[in-house]
Amino acid sequence: MNFNLQVFLPAIAGHVPQEMVKAISAFTEFCYLVRRDVITEDTLHSIDENLASFHHYREVFRTHAAAVRPTGFSLPRQHSLVHYHRLIQMFGAPNGLCSSITESKHIKAVKKPWRRSNRFNALGQMLLTNQRLDKIAAARVNFTVRGMMEGHNFAGALDAIMEAPELRRELEQEKGEEEEEEEEVDDGPMCLGEVKLAKTPGLYSKLRLRLLFNYF
Repeated sequence: MNFNLQVFLPAIAGHVPQEMVKAISAFTEFCYLVRRDVITEDTLHSIDENLASFHHYREVFRTHAAAVRPTGFSLPRQHSLVHYHRLIQMFGAPNGLCSSITESKHIKAVKKPWRRSNRFNALGQMLLTNQRLDKIAAARVNFTVRGMMEGHNFAGALDAIMEAPELRRELEQEKGEEEEEEEEVDDGPMCLGEVKLAKTPGLYSKLRLRLLFNYF
């Protein structure tokens, strides 16, 4: 007999109905059986017997005067117990499986979108957040396949524009005209404190501003 059964069951015996003790005993034994490293046909038979006993004795939680489930049982985890026999035959012993994978997905799909919401009717906001994140992830994959995520795209666009001779001559002409206008009047600082700034923006800065205005 397992240590938990030796300690827990005698502790509750006499304080709760005997059917509850038997239900908990059958359920605990079921849990220990499915956690074995090697599961044989005899083990599967014992699993079915303990599961049948648990389903039989758990009715006390519904029918007893101090019932905790007066409306019946509709628990997904308890329902999943009936599928263990078939799934073990298909995929082997479940020992070693961990819920950390689903927990990590729960953090990404539920907890983080919840923190980004305003906590009021948050379900719609969480779903919208997940949709946008999925679209961003899909766009990133598409851009990577197209080679658009390599290097600095903005710098590459500027380099391509710099190679256009007509635009370069136009910008250099504008720069020369502005320098001539600034050289005509220079009365110096009008106060004791002054801040010196560049007289004209560099060619690279003007290209950046022009690109920004064209984009937005």
